[in-house]
Amino acid sequence: MPKFLHWIIPVLALSLLSLRAAAPESDPHRLAKLPLLPAQQTEPADWLIATPTQRSAVYRTEHPNEIAMDNGLIRRTWRLAPNAATVRFDNLMTDESLLRGVKPEVMLTLNGVPFPVGGLRGQPNYAYLRDEWLDSMTTDTNAFQFSGFEVSKIQEPLPWKRKRYSSDMPWPPPGVGLTLYFRGNPLANPSNNLTMLTNLTVSVHYEMYDGIPLLSKWFTLTNASTHSVMLNSFTAEILALVEYESVVDHRERWEYPNIHVQSDYTFRGMDSQTANQTTRWVVDPQYKTQVNAASQTPNLLESRPPLGPAIRIEPGQSFTSFRTFELIHDSTDRERKGLAVRQLYRRMAPWSTENPIMMHVRSSEPAAIRKAIDQCAAVGFEMVIISFWSGFNMENEDPAYLATFKELTDYAHGKGIELGAYSLLASRSAGKADDVIDPKTGKVGGVFGVSPCLESRWGHDYFRKLYAFFEKTSMDLLEHDGSYPGDVCASTNHAGHAGLEDSQWTQWVRIADFYRWCRGRGVYLNVPDHYYFNGSSKCGMGYRESNWSLPRAQQLIHARQNIYDGTWEKTPSMGWMMVPLVEYGGGGPAATIEPLNQHLDHYNLTLANNFGAGVQACYRGPRLFDTDDTKAVVKKWVEFYRKYRAILDSDLIHVRRPDAHDLDCYLHVNPQLKEKALLMVFNPLDTPVEKTMRIPLYYSGLTQSAKVAEAGGKSRTFRLDRGYAIQLPVRLNAQGVTWFVIR
Repeated sequence: MPKFLHWIIPVLALSLLSLRAAAPESDPHRLAKLPLLPAQQTEPADWLIATPTQRSAVYRTEHPNEIAMDNGLIRRTWRLAPNAATVRFDNLMTDESLLRGVKPEVMLTLNGVPFPVGGLRGQPNYAYLRDEWLDSMTTDTNAFQFSGFEVSKIQEPLPWKRKRYSSDMPWPPPGVGLTLYFRGNPLANPSNNLTMLTNLTVSVHYEMYDGIPLLSKWFTLTNASTHSVMLNSFTAEILALVEYESVVDHRERWEYPNIHVQSDYTFRGMDSQTANQTTRWVVDPQYKTQVNAASQTPNLLESRPPLGPAIRIEPGQSFTSFRTFELIHDSTDRERKGLAVRQLYRRMAPWSTENPIMMHVRSSEPAAIRKAIDQCAAVGFEMVIISFWSGFNMENEDPAYLATFKELTDYAHGKGIELGAYSLLASRSAGKADDVIDPKTGKVGGVFGVSPCLESRWGHDYFRKLYAFFEKTSMDLLEHDGSYPGDVCASTNHAGHAGLEDSQWTQWVRIADFYRWCRGRGVYLNVPDHYYFNGSSKCGMGYRESNWSLPRAQQLIHARQNIYDGTWEKTPSMGWMMVPLVEYGGGGPAATIEPLNQHLDHYNLTLANNFGAGVQACYRGPRLFDTDDTKAVVKKWVEFYRKYRAILDSDLIHVRRPDAHDLDCYLHVNPQLKEKALLMVFNPLDTPVEKTMRIPLYYSGLTQSAKVAEAGGKSRTFRLDRGYAIQLPVRLNAQGVTWFVIR
């Protein structure tokens, strides 16, 4: 008798009993308690303007073995027998079906063998899915089998300590959770390694959120057996979606279905597309009837890591995947799609609406830091960051050093100012024994060249020092340069990973856990990478550092272009800009603002650029003002921002990109506020400009008329045209700036 049968037979019997106790036949009682999905639902209003009244819920359908999640905007439906599988995914806003075929809910590779989780077999045509086909479809005996479900409240994926101004978005976001439970099938084909299935369970979690066409999904794999299991790889989501286009010929670039998909396993980019490591649009081999002559239409969505994770799950332990977010669009309009993505961040990473006004002080000397704190308090800034190249070292464990910065933090808090500092992680060497090893060369090297492996002994020690630093100093911010850029590491000698296959996952877990810990303590995170869902609040708005060596007048246009381009999918609070008050990277006096009082007109426009956009910049230098006149200019724009903070932090509508030919503008909108919109207008020319501008106000929520007041003056009433726009006369002096509050 093979050795594995000596222990597998009694465990197999126990598993069969467990399956019988939790089989789908026991679910009708729970299913019957769910409300019946309404046959008629009210026409959904525009969710980007009016808050939908319908809440997310889980329903039973008319079919005796179906369950559905619905929030009035989208609906996902599962058939529960003979196995559980998604059989409908509907865009209720456009009355369209997104799904054309049934796939497994998850795919796992365990001990080198692939196993589906759920799913149904026997669909005759993958161009579309008929309800009557479902009744004759069967289960794959090699698949994990459905054993029950549970409806729950939304649970927060990480703690958020609110300690500074932010939006009033609730956390966790309101909605409903659904978990489908699956067990390994002991009746599976023995050639698929019978032993590993016994007492393995998969919990597939779904959450649907109120008032937004958004769903998230992840899974937990639990090993209740007496043997460890290797999770080589997984696909956390598989959706056979309707193709966006039917193309007969070869294509170099395809258009994908109109759905925004990303996960919290993101890195190596400041925008969602670059940092998206998990979303894959691939060819569906079961789609035999597609129009493309070579059957190469990429309309199968897979959400999976690019490598590994190659994690060994010991008896009694569990593995939890990343979360995949699926946002369904109701339009192809770029602005509307961007607004929807911004709502995704506002709800799933609401700490990104924190937007402190911050100064970068260039010196770590206590006297310089106190001066910066005093100046910030005098003009209304809210945070001091001890900058890069300042001499500051967050890894210094000398008790006297830590005591100095604890005292400075207390001093800042006494002035109503938060204090934080910079630390470099990537783009440095920790030594050959601890740096990442390039699998192609076998030598030191990563995404940014030489970088440390977070799972080396150095990496473990580095994070230990950072945890201790924040605990002992009570500082309020970490500016974490480089972050973890998704490096892989081929070393087999590092403490925290076995080799190449598990190196990316384990390093991501290391830094994500640290960022989540920071968020739970209220530590603000500036991270030049896409870690919003793991606790970061801000990354770059898209500037190029060398541009700060350009002449001052050119810097102004570049800055507004960066903000305009950077806010299609970012809220204003999600990106930082840069204001080098002293020379930064070259350019000499023509590029430099200091002495501040000698370039006050430029400083005034720089402040207007950023505060008028609701975008905070890193004002980097030894001081914010040098004379009373300079102080007055800084204070004017700080007070403007704080007065209109709610609307300035709201979404930005892209009316006219800065091009130095004509007036350009920012338009902020928020239908939930008294100030429905705020328009900032800039004249980049050296001559006055007088013109009538068309201002689109659809997303302000106004429908008939708008009361418009310029720079705090008397308001005038304008009628909205059939396109929800007004014709606004504007006159601006050369190099001028003004604003209009719209109610």
